[in-house]
Amino acid sequence: MRRIFALEDLEGAARHLLPPPMFGYVAGAAETNASLADNRRVFDEIQFLPRMLVGVAGRSLDCEVMGQHHAMPFGIAPMGVSALTGYRGDLSLARAAARAGIPMIISAASLIRLEEIAAAAPGVWYQAYLSGDQAEALSMVDRVAQAGIETFVITADSAVVPSRENNLRTGYRTPIRPNMALLWNGLTHPAWSIGTFLRTYLRHGNPHFENAGPGRGAPLLSRQAVRDFSGRESLDWDVVHAVRARWRGRLVIKGLLHPADVALARKAGADGVILSNHGGRQLDGAVSPMRTLPAALRQAGSMAIMIDSGFRRGTDILKALGLGASFVFVGRPFNYASALAGEAGVDHAIGLLRAQLMADLGMLGLLNLRVVNREVLFLDGFRALPAP
Repeated sequence: MRRIFALEDLEGAARHLLPPPMFGYVAGAAETNASLADNRRVFDEIQFLPRMLVGVAGRSLDCEVMGQHHAMPFGIAPMGVSALTGYRGDLSLARAAARAGIPMIISAASLIRLEEIAAAAPGVWYQAYLSGDQAEALSMVDRVAQAGIETFVITADSAVVPSRENNLRTGYRTPIRPNMALLWNGLTHPAWSIGTFLRTYLRHGNPHFENAGPGRGAPLLSRQAVRDFSGRESLDWDVVHAVRARWRGRLVIKGLLHPADVALARKAGADGVILSNHGGRQLDGAVSPMRTLPAALRQAGSMAIMIDSGFRRGTDILKALGLGASFVFVGRPFNYASALAGEAGVDHAIGLLRAQLMADLGMLGLLNLRVVNREVLFLDGFRALPAP
């Protein structure tokens, strides 16, 4: 990690460590990568208008979202099979986040039981892939509540399995099938195959999708795993209302882009939403959430408007906060950091963002995040969703 000076550096290092199917699964997006590209392009359209000679000693990055205090304005987004790219990856991510005073969201597609993660790192959130089966959804709500988790996130943009042809080109399949290609990838990437793959199987057995539903999910080496994450086409707002009626903690809806859906989330009683195009991994060509953020805020009422997809730098985070976002989630770089160096890698990545944010805030002439607003942004070239 001594050669990792920014989050962007993590991707190249992870490319060398991970077999092509594993790296491709994390790095890849849907179809032509149009949304993936726009998630980064949008930040080039926004510039800063800093103030000088105002005294910026004693800066602070602390913030409050949905009544919770956090040490910094970003958290770790939910990422499936993180324990396959890095040894016990979900625990590495959660423990590092807890040390830093920021939230980590457990993915429904994770391979370590949410109860174990919550015990190791109190304060984690849980993200669900729900079907239209309300009874199953409510059983999942009960399981999460019993684990002591206080924030339940419903992902709304994954009801239909996307066309991830890029994964097919790199050879990634779920479930994983033992074959000559897997053997070759292991032989040619010994650090990953010994340090993560074999170490996991020898110490913990065949990983299962532990958190997809109320009971234990299918093993990673199984044809059933495909069924665990399909069949969600019946997911609708009725399920959200049923969850809201049962869940006593904070409820967040993730994966919204249209302002009308933000309004529906508010009417459903959500405490917050995460604007997201799933990091470009679902609908190819879906707009960057940064472009819908101003319009979404007009429908938010008292809800927290959070955001993810494409964030890599402190300046990216400050641009989102300047437009009115309450909080930012970052995904892929933390997955790479965990794969490269476990908890120490995630600590390092968090530290990089912390250092950037502290420096950027000072160079803007600001003392804290509460005074970050549109006045520090130059938006002449920014293409956003027009006001209704």
